[in-house]
Amino acid sequence: MNFTNVFLYSSIAGAAAIFGTMIVFYFERWAHDNSIFLISFGAGVMLAIAFLDLIPEASAAYPGAWIMVFAGFLALYVLQNIIMVHPCHDEECKTHLGVLSTVGFSIHSLLDGIIVSVGFTGGLVLGALTSVAVILHKMPDGVTITGILVHSGAPRKKIFIFSVLVALLTPVGAVVSFFFLRNLPQGGFGILIALTAGSFIYLAASDLLPESHKIRHNGNAVSFFSGVGIVALIGRLLHI
Repeated sequence: MNFTNVFLYSSIAGAAAIFGTMIVFYFERWAHDNSIFLISFGAGVMLAIAFLDLIPEASAAYPGAWIMVFAGFLALYVLQNIIMVHPCHDEECKTHLGVLSTVGFSIHSLLDGIIVSVGFTGGLVLGALTSVAVILHKMPDGVTITGILVHSGAPRKKIFIFSVLVALLTPVGAVVSFFFLRNLPQGGFGILIALTAGSFIYLAASDLLPESHKIRHNGNAVSFFSGVGIVALIGRLLHI
């Protein structure tokens, strides 16, 4: 496993997420006026990643993956409703939505880096294919987290900082994995991936979709299924 390849590919993946952020910034006026559609799109992306990508991968690595998925779901519930106790008024809920989504995507980004690093343990070809899969879904990730933060009312500067920090966690995860997690059992990776899947399901089902339902518009359904479709298409093209 070559460190240069691990760092290079994981950095490209992080850059792809930032590119997603820049797409939203380029269409900033549209994004502010139609942020509810970005919320619906984000819900579709997160659910599709959880059910079509993370859970199958976790189940292949760890037999008790579904229990860990449930544990990840419960962990986000505890974080939102016990640790971050708050009366859920509109603006305050939007702020918490941004915070929780950033936490969820930060964990996911870190794991993406680990996945890139682990892929290269199987050789250059497998590592490159794994990296391409990660890179292709990072741009929708960047669009999603930026859209959620726009909807939460965060200022542009803060959105960019958060997006860059989340993106940087991909190469950080790859480097940490390269030096410290080589001997982590396969089941350990399965548990981490399953926990992430559970957190994504919670965020999409408990926060993003209810938020999108506040405005009845056919565009919400189109945006939601677009998010699902993009993730499904990427997975089919790459056979992951």
